[in-house]
Amino acid sequence: MRLVFVCLGNICRSPTAEGILRHLLREARRTDIDVDSAGTGRWHVGEPPDPRAVATARRRGVTLDHLGRQFTRGDFAAYDLVLAVDVPVARALTTLAPPEHRDRVRLARSFDPAAPPEAEVPDPYYGDQAAFDQVFDVCMAACRGILAAFPPVTSRG
Repeated sequence: MRLVFVCLGNICRSPTAEGILRHLLREARRTDIDVDSAGTGRWHVGEPPDPRAVATARRRGVTLDHLGRQFTRGDFAAYDLVLAVDVPVARALTTLAPPEHRDRVRLARSFDPAAPPEAEVPDPYYGDQAAFDQVFDVCMAACRGILAAFPPVTSRG
């Protein structure tokens, strides 16, 4: 399965979620899920994640090594699941999606069983360290939920 996290600029929320899920996949020795991230805007194309997001992740043992990119209409064909960080991003993605791929768009936190319906990953960009810590925590819960929702495929032979 291929999935992509999408936020606005691809420097805070979506690369944090991507880094966390990559970390959890490595820990679980799983290779059945490919993960990426992107932004709806192109402001930060080619840039590394926000240094505050990188530092927050590093303190928790997670590496963020993504370079920003913009999500395009053509990306829908490449991903089985397009995980928006908030409702406005989900709406933008649904509008961008070809009709046959609209069902691929979901809110990232919809995989967190403790999150209320339509829960969002808050934007930490104008916040303090606590905002980046909160983003890390909610992304971790969502990523754990994703792994639980898609258990590894085992072959029987």
